[in-house]
Amino acid sequence: MGSRLRPYMTDYGPLILDGGLATELEAQGTNLQGDPLWSARLLQTNPQAIRDAHYRFLLSGADVITTATYQASIEGFIAHLDVSSECARELLMSGVQLAKESVNRFVSDSRPTEQRRPLVAGSVGPYGAFLHNGSEYTGAYAEEMSVEELKVWHRQQVDCLAAAGADLVAFETIPSLKEAEALVELLREFPNSKAWLSFSCKDGRCISDGSLFTDAVQIANRSMQLVAVGVNCCPPALVEPLLDSARSLLSPDLSWVVYPNSGEEWDTEQGWLTSGKTSASIPELCHTWMKQGAALIGGCCRIGPAHITELRQQLKGRCSPASAV
Repeated sequence: MGSRLRPYMTDYGPLILDGGLATELEAQGTNLQGDPLWSARLLQTNPQAIRDAHYRFLLSGADVITTATYQASIEGFIAHLDVSSECARELLMSGVQLAKESVNRFVSDSRPTEQRRPLVAGSVGPYGAFLHNGSEYTGAYAEEMSVEELKVWHRQQVDCLAAAGADLVAFETIPSLKEAEALVELLREFPNSKAWLSFSCKDGRCISDGSLFTDAVQIANRSMQLVAVGVNCCPPALVEPLLDSARSLLSPDLSWVVYPNSGEEWDTEQGWLTSGKTSASIPELCHTWMKQGAALIGGCCRIGPAHITELRQQLKGRCSPASAV
């Protein structure tokens, strides 16, 4: 376990992350397909649905819940919600507030005998999520952008999440080395913030833009503020070979973070294809990842509260959710 993560850990083992927030929102009847803001639209239109989804993941045993800001941006809110830049900033910050309110409700309702307060991770998706054209899974846009341009784009999101008091920043589904470099550099502008950096990957060796995962880990090693580096929204079967490929390169101060999707196939026109055989499940593989050094384990798309409950039972038995702060 990386030394930077120790302040967040307990004796209960890895921190359990939540699953797919949009997956849970859709399971409760929200239609998000095709929306350029995805679940971030609900920050304005139905914040209670977000609170409730967070709460269900907390009840399932999540030690960390991630804000509904993956596809949120000042520019996106202005364009798609017709709001002012000030209102857009408030909406982005509200993602953290809603998550904190859910944590407060959970702690109050559970009346724990020991202090245990789950963490709130402020989600920052790749620039491609804003483009809403599938490029978040290829990173092709980075070829036409500079590191400075990517830093400018992400600066407002990180600033809002930090100002709202997120415990950690979650740089998620990052498809390219260039965007990773930009985020690592940008994080230095927020010296009081800690973060994890998680990549989308195309196979057991490479991130989505075709670069080696080993090179991505080397970029993470440059940061003194990252607590973990890893992968998300890839099939569970890819996690072990990816981590194995870079095991000798990971800084002793860093840990692995892993939260793959269900292993089902995504089609840009049809959505998730549920037919056919999927890869081994997260609960089936989580012990292997833990042995490889994963200290944060959860799920991404198509992973709901029931899956997180099963994951927690696999890793921690019947023990209580961990005390994080």
